[in-house]
Amino acid sequence: MNPIFSIIVVVLILILFASFFLVKQQTAAIIERFGRFNSIRQSGLQLKIPLVDKVAGRVSLKIQQLDVIIETKTLDDVFVKLKVSVQYMVIREKVYDAFYKLDYPHDQITSFVFDVVRAEVPKMKLDDVFVKKDDIAIAVKRELKEYMSDYGFDIIKTLVTDIDPDAQVKAAMNRINAADREKTAAQFEGDAQRILIVERAKAEAESKRLQGQGIADQRREIARGLEESVEVLNKVGINSQEASALIVVTQHYDTLQSIGQETNSNLILLPNSPQAGSQMLNDMVASFTASNQIGEAMKNAKPKKLDK
Repeated sequence: MNPIFSIIVVVLILILFASFFLVKQQTAAIIERFGRFNSIRQSGLQLKIPLVDKVAGRVSLKIQQLDVIIETKTLDDVFVKLKVSVQYMVIREKVYDAFYKLDYPHDQITSFVFDVVRAEVPKMKLDDVFVKKDDIAIAVKRELKEYMSDYGFDIIKTLVTDIDPDAQVKAAMNRINAADREKTAAQFEGDAQRILIVERAKAEAESKRLQGQGIADQRREIARGLEESVEVLNKVGINSQEASALIVVTQHYDTLQSIGQETNSNLILLPNSPQAGSQMLNDMVASFTASNQIGEAMKNAKPKKLDK
């Protein structure tokens, strides 16, 4: 075989292979001809002129994420670090702008996020930063979307994924939270104690009322029993005074019997001799007799007329 022919065949094969190239899915290839933009090729098997056209670069059409950490000051002079995640993608129809207008799109997006966040956060107090983090993210997305669309980028979503105050500030916030919870717990405990005291007082009052009612019923029954006992004794010829004295002596000995039945009782009843019962009876009879005499004297006494 002629060596020159072999060389020509090899060159043709190399040129043939150099004429075809692959573009992956969700990727766009930039073709330049003699250093000048020629075309944008989408995914699939593509053809170019060897030694004339070249693939200047490839642009991903997938959604990408850039995390930006910003340190700024709040309205109440607290320094805080925020982590803002920006999700963006190249617009398919503006691949040219995305490739040629910006050298470092990440730096552009980062600078713009810094500018927006440091304009919004100093207007808020630290507590408001936590509450209104979605407002910060919306403000960043609005400004970024308007600015980056001119360069072929679409801002899909912005998220404030982390808010990190200074360690001393976090410790102070934890102490405030703990103190507030302790205060709430103390209030609940105080309310519980107050309810317990009120309910205990109500129960004690109810107990006293029932106890008083029981004592009143007991005394009423005792009086009724004494009345019946006196009537029975009167029927057998014993007058009221003697009957009363006999009942008192009987109750005295019943009390002694009740005390004697309690083996562990420390109660001592004085006097408790048999003579004491007889003396008690005589004293009661004498007392009733004197009382009757005084009553008769007061009935027979005539009131004197006062001199005019």
